[in-house]
Amino acid sequence: MTTRKNFLLGGASALAFASSFTAAADTDSPQLAASKKWFKKAQYGMMAHWGLYSMLGGEWKGKRMGQAYIGEWIQQYYRIPNAEYAALAKAFNPVFFNADEWVQLARDAGMKYIVLTSKHHDGFAMFRSKVSKFNIVDATPFKRDVVGELAEACRKHGLRLGLYYSQDLDWHERGGGGFTVGKTWTDGAGYWTNNWDFKDVTRDDFNRYFEEKSKPQVREILTQYGDLCLIWFDIGFTPTKEQSNDLYDMVRKLQPGCLINSRIGCGKCDYTSAGDNEIVNDDKSGMLFETPATINDTWGYKAHDQNWKTAEQIRNNREHLNKLGANYLLNVGPDGLGRIPAPCHDILRAAAPKA
Repeated sequence: MTTRKNFLLGGASALAFASSFTAAADTDSPQLAASKKWFKKAQYGMMAHWGLYSMLGGEWKGKRMGQAYIGEWIQQYYRIPNAEYAALAKAFNPVFFNADEWVQLARDAGMKYIVLTSKHHDGFAMFRSKVSKFNIVDATPFKRDVVGELAEACRKHGLRLGLYYSQDLDWHERGGGGFTVGKTWTDGAGYWTNNWDFKDVTRDDFNRYFEEKSKPQVREILTQYGDLCLIWFDIGFTPTKEQSNDLYDMVRKLQPGCLINSRIGCGKCDYTSAGDNEIVNDDKSGMLFETPATINDTWGYKAHDQNWKTAEQIRNNREHLNKLGANYLLNVGPDGLGRIPAPCHDILRAAAPKA
């Protein structure tokens, strides 16, 4: 099995965190033990990267992102000032979003869980947040909490919900992470941090962002939407080990059965998230392991990315990973109107496991 070279989500460097996974079944609570058993059986899930970036579809002021670049990074790619980027919220009105339809598609595809981006690196929350008004309820004409609607649809249709949260990077906030890394994103194409709006960022600035936004929003998503099957942290470069441990302990306290992925950054986790689009070839049956992958080349919606994997490729990848004991988390990128692109529907249903 081979895949295109990708530097997506947390980038290839996320592998540094993946290697630190250590099982600790003897200390698991009953809730956590049950969640690990469920995860091992689930094998196949849907990820959805959705946010303000989906409105742009990979284009900005007459320019189009290249095929190798991913839609959810468009603010960084074009270094869009926060004032201009935040103005998109005034027009974000995804009237075709239907949580039941999303969940039904996942069910038809044979998936057992959905992971939604509750906040990506642009800092925009897809849920009602008291911590920051930069969210889909308070800042847009849509004024609906899509995390809440998806949580309800998952409960109704028997799927489990996990939430992605970018605990490190937040381009909307001064000190929002990534300033310790340099210009290394996508083979040196860009920085990880917002250094076009914010100059001379310090560790104190990150500490303020972490304490006043990142950690409180993680608390919100853990307490507002019922039981989560997992929380999908990303990057983990900037937080100190103590800060990452704070997040770990918060999850354990508030949701004892919620699994934590390896990109939290402190070395403690419940399961390993592989590198993006990494199709492994070694046996993972002795651990909890997941490959996050894309159905085309991007994660967030890019209208001109039509490089869809075939149903056969999806099926082969899933069967290959599952035989090795690894889960397959397959991403779709909904558009600015809240629609999962039509090719995804056809491909996912055609690739569904045989009954």
